[in-house]
Amino acid sequence: MKIKKLPRVVILGYPNVGKSTLFNRILGQRKALVHSLPGMTRDLITGVAKAENREFLLVDTGGFADGQLDPISAKVREKAWEAAKTGDVLVFLIDGKRPLTPGEEELFIELKKLNKPLLVVVNKMDNPELEPDLSDYYRLGQNELILISAEHKFNLGYLKEKIVELLPPLSSGASESEATEKPLKIAIVGRINVGKSSLVNRLCGEERLLVSEIPGTTRDSVDTLITRNKKTYCLVDTAGIRKFSGTKDSREKAGIIRAQRNIEEADVICLVMDIQEFPTRQDAHIATLAYKSGKPLIIALNKWDLAEKSKVNPLEIRNYVFGRLHFVDYAPLVFVSALTGQRVVKILDLAEEVYQSASRRIETSVLNKFWEKFSRDYPPKTKDGSALKVKYIVQKGVRPPSFVLFGHSRAQLLPSYEKFLADVFREQFGFIGTPIRFSLRKS
Repeated sequence: MKIKKLPRVVILGYPNVGKSTLFNRILGQRKALVHSLPGMTRDLITGVAKAENREFLLVDTGGFADGQLDPISAKVREKAWEAAKTGDVLVFLIDGKRPLTPGEEELFIELKKLNKPLLVVVNKMDNPELEPDLSDYYRLGQNELILISAEHKFNLGYLKEKIVELLPPLSSGASESEATEKPLKIAIVGRINVGKSSLVNRLCGEERLLVSEIPGTTRDSVDTLITRNKKTYCLVDTAGIRKFSGTKDSREKAGIIRAQRNIEEADVICLVMDIQEFPTRQDAHIATLAYKSGKPLIIALNKWDLAEKSKVNPLEIRNYVFGRLHFVDYAPLVFVSALTGQRVVKILDLAEEVYQSASRRIETSVLNKFWEKFSRDYPPKTKDGSALKVKYIVQKGVRPPSFVLFGHSRAQLLPSYEKFLADVFREQFGFIGTPIRFSLRKS
């Protein structure tokens, strides 16, 4: 399959002018977090949008804020400016409910110097029947101001038309209907400050995401597309998951909710833990979310470069991890270092392996031939400990592999027997890195 290189449309502007709301409206899905407080978007959020039979990569940036000299704000501004330089069309968004600021005028002048197609869009025109006073915005000297309300979807169709008009022409022989390969979506999850963004940056080969020693830097979930050996992966860097009781910032809480949702939407989950402190109670909580989701799981122990190799035995560490997290002992464990790059690429190999494993189907005849002998040697038991007669077994689904045992009762399997059965199935049929589900049905 051919991966298309799409033109980039970048939304820029000051905080709280509605960039993320506009991004979601054009994209047609709620991807960027929207919050009433400024500063919600810090990293670059991207998504493929479609308008007038053209596809383009839409980029939501962090706000260009005045008078904020802290390291995070400086990096946010730097990332937004880098996005502007690589964009094919720039959308400069301003708030129609307040006057233009001197900083916005300066930003507009700097954007004009890039000599790129530039649209000035006045947002929050929530009542189109009222004649707005646009004199303040015409100071910019732009021939046309596009008035919209992203919240109420006013005039978005016209804005999309203007964007498409400014997109670079298709190269000869290119077709918008070209099939694109669906990337494997890997959610990078974990506690705060374990190095999730650093891992993604290392996999990208560049600093695509903000990395900081300040816990909670990533507030939104960020999708990053990378290609390796002609295979495309979508890395989703999520906010650090921790208990709401330890979270005072409502924007961070919104990020935690989104991270939990990313677990449900991912193809594969990569749980990142810190080699200096693992597995914590919060690691166990996240592993439980991964197990309940039914998705394939990888565990990456990061900061391996900090471990004293002479005093550390990888096998002992593995046993220690799965002694605490026994319910996900099916997950491959890899020792990585985002700082040095050691074994980081192994995450992609394992993600492909566990996804294919979780997608495997076993023929009913093969299943029952195995079951006939296995059940004689290890008769199944129900939750109350009584014997269970199972006539036959079928696979009813994949991701996770799910099996139905038809017998004389609908009682649940004894948990210890179910765990044993899952382990045997993994060894027998090659189910790596995936939970396995069993259910009983009366025949």
